[in-house]
Amino acid sequence: MKAKNFEENFESGDEILQHLDLSKAKRPMQKQKRINVDIPEWMVDSLDREAGRVGVTRQSIIKVWLAERLEQSQSLERTSS
Repeated sequence: MKAKNFEENFESGDEILQHLDLSKAKRPMQKQKRINVDIPEWMVDSLDREAGRVGVTRQSIIKVWLAERLEQSQSLERTSS
């Protein structure tokens, strides 16, 4: 399929996945690495409450908060350089 046809199908909302080879698709900067972190029980309870309030898992809320904090830290680092 030519790129123009693919784009037209995408823009019109047609199904395009059958035209893609996703067998080798990768998400940049998304390689996972497992770590173990010991945290106090009260923090786990607080994380669970917040995750429940937002409607996500504990792991998701931890990853979102860590990503936000790291982005904030990097932003401050860039502005102070």
